Amino acid sequence: MADLLRKPTGTNGKVHDITPESAGWGYVGFGLYRLTAGQSAAEATGDREAILVLVEGKARITAGGQDFGEMGDRMNVFERTPPHCLYVPNGSDWAAVATTDCVLAVCTAPGKGNHPVRRLGPEGIELTPRGTGANTRFINNIAMEAREVADSLLVTEVFTPAGNWSSYPSHRHDEDDFPRMTYLEETYYMRLNPAQGFGIQRVYTEDGSLDVTMAVKDHDVTLVPKGHHPCGAPYGYDLYYLNVMAGPLRNWRFQNDPDHDWIYRRDNPEPKA
Repeated sequence: MADLLRKPTGTNGKVHDITPESAGWGYVGFGLYRLTAGQSAAEATGDREAILVLVEGKARITAGGQDFGEMGDRMNVFERTPPHCLYVPNGSDWAAVATTDCVLAVCTAPGKGNHPVRRLGPEGIELTPRGTGANTRFINNIAMEAREVADSLLVTEVFTPAGNWSSYPSHRHDEDDFPRMTYLEETYYMRLNPAQGFGIQRVYTEDGSLDVTMAVKDHDVTLVPKGHHPCGAPYGYDLYYLNVMAGPLRNWRFQNDPDHDWIYRRDNPEPKA
């Protein structure tokens, strides 16, 4: 099994470059640029579609021959405001020039040419609470199933308050058996507030063939090739992550760990007739 915890290669330039080949799977790619004002980045998409997410800061972006001007207004990810995002189809290209220090995520998956280049946010993205009690977290759905804006990619942001859990109760999406479940590979790009903190992620299968617990730090990326994958934010440290998912179908169907499904059923009781 490939290493599931990927550390940034530095603090400037392209600090993550996760490809299907380096991850040992078939669909998801994730890149991350940390740029200072005036620095630039550019890529051709090839046979892959991309969603650019300005995690922090501002940049002038062009894509597919269109000039989208300066994008971004969230200077600190923990402001929890909707991100500025851009969809770029396969067979195209994009370029960004940072106008402030910025963090630019590049989410990729196989493209089919069904969607044009377009802005995906901040319009159409609304911070939404999910869960109850210590399972409460807040979601910015950038490109989930309800938004038909991509061929393969599913992308979302999650803010987990200090002391809370997310991606919980434990769930998995590692079987190609729609509509019961879909096979989706997944990456998590992690941020901590304050930045010196840490979070916890466990990735495990019910049969115990995979069981890895990781202490994640600011700017780390984790890989979820299969199995359940809950996250915890220790007291004193808020946790953010950017999720990228893709697989054979652009549908998110999952199953809870049977040992912990009672928590979901308790918090989401069946409506009475």
